[in-house]
This record gives sequence, C-alpha cells and structure tokens, in this order.
Amino acid sequence: MRTARSHGTRDLGRGAPERRPVSLRFDGWIAGLGTTSRTRLVLGHWARSPFGPFSDVMLERADGHRLLLAPTRRTAGFIAGTYGFDEVRVVPVRVGVAGNHWTVVAGALLDLTFTVGRRGALGVLLRAVPGPVCARPSYATLTGPAARLLLGVHTCGTAGAGRHEWYGAHDLRPVTAATARFEGRDLGSLAPVEPPVHFGFGSTPRTPCLVRVTTTVRAPDPARRSAGRQLD
Repeated sequence: MRTARSHGTRDLGRGAPERRPVSLRFDGWIAGLGTTSRTRLVLGHWARSPFGPFSDVMLERADGHRLLLAPTRRTAGFIAGTYGFDEVRVVPVRVGVAGNHWTVVAGALLDLTFTVGRRGALGVLLRAVPGPVCARPSYATLTGPAARLLLGVHTCGTAGAGRHEWYGAHDLRPVTAATARFEGRDLGSLAPVEPPVHFGFGSTPRTPCLVRVTTTVRAPDPARRSAGRQLD
C-alpha cells in the first residue's frame, strides 16, 4: 500500500526551510450515476488510501445542493477540503459487492443498489495497460485529451486547498440498472448523469459507469499538516 509520502525539506539559507508537496494515493473504484429525479450520485470505494479502506458518497440534488456522506471526521474533512459541498454528514458507509451487483448503505440516509454490465472496447483497452503505469500522474495527463473526447471528463486539474489531482483509469464498465432511496424517498430509476455534477474540476461520464481508478492528490505540506490537526 502506498500512502502519503513526505519528500522532506530543503534549507535555502534564509532560516525557514522550503516544504515540498506530498502525494496521497487512493486506489479503488468510482461509480457515477444519475436518477430520473435528477439526483446524481458518485460513490468512491477505496481499497487502499492514506486513511485505510473506506467508502464515501457524493450526492447532488436537482436544485444543485451538494452533499457529502463520509464515514469519519478525518475522511470527511479531507474530501471536503479537496472538493466543494454545501453539506457534510459523517455516517457509516458500507459497500457490498456480489458479482455484478453492488449495494451501498450510508447510515439511515441512503440505500443504493446498482448492477454493472460487461465492459466494452474502452474497458478492455484500459485493462491492457499495466497497473503501475495507470497509477502515474503522467498517465492521467497523457490520456486527458482522449478522455475529454470519448467521455467528456477531465483526468487532472486543480482542487481545493492548493491541491492538484490526477485520475488514472484501469477499467470501465457500464452501470445497467440502479435503485436508490434517500431519507426514505425513492429517487427514481437509472438515468444519465445530467446535468454534470459540480463537486470539483470535472464530472463523471454522462453515461452511468463504474471506473477502476488510482487517484493521486498532491497537497502542499503545510495544508496537510493543518488538516491533520483539524481532523484528529
């Protein structure tokens, strides 16, 4: 598991050393889907991260209200510092995977189930790229133009708190069916991610899908230390 790594400091001869950025790597899956109620949901299911394994859900309502559901104060604080939300709630987020069927339960707020289909040509192509290559920020930068052309998404950009972010995709499968209830209300059936979500510098693909991804966040060291003091 690769986690946050400090690159140390360099004395410039002026008293205070220069602090270099630190890189934080998250390895897992992102599912993005819409519903006929025009609620859009983005699940992050992270097998490896600087915070250990965890899952989170970003939800944007038809009126544009953006909500984060995260399992701990530390994960909620880091995600909210990287993306933009109108509301953050700390609740247990549990994910179950049985074959092609995924279930997500976020406290008493959200019940989501979805099914993924067979990967298409793009998914087959992504799986052919070695994992260590997909994990490099340079890979996300190189594949950015193709991702914008084929999927309408950005693979790299600036984030909150002076951070930069890169998404390296390893696999892509369509989401073929979904049901969702939020606070007891049925959100409707599966629909495109329309309008795009507005959490960060880019949205998920318009067509509902599940992406196997390595996300790298490069953060200024002082910001990371400050966030750690705030969240611990």
